[in-house]
Amino acid sequence: MAKTPNDAGAEIAALGFEDAMKELERIVRDLESGQVKLDDAVKAYERGAALKRHCEAKLAEARAKVEKITGVGKSLGLEPVDRE
Repeated sequence: MAKTPNDAGAEIAALGFEDAMKELERIVRDLESGQVKLDDAVKAYERGAALKRHCEAKLAEARAKVEKITGVGKSLGLEPVDRE
């Protein structure tokens, strides 16, 4: 049975940052090889985009935790994080 977008989203949401990055790197390598059929490439690109969003969200969560640990407000030495 084919996965629905909701199934894929839940599967990606369950991935840790490192596993999501590994899969994203694999997808990029596969797409860069030029050996992927067009329909498969489109699906891989869509999954890669979802993985990228997931990784960005995980990084934002980690950044927020670090900011919370280092203190709230400038009086406690909190410095803005460079968000590239």
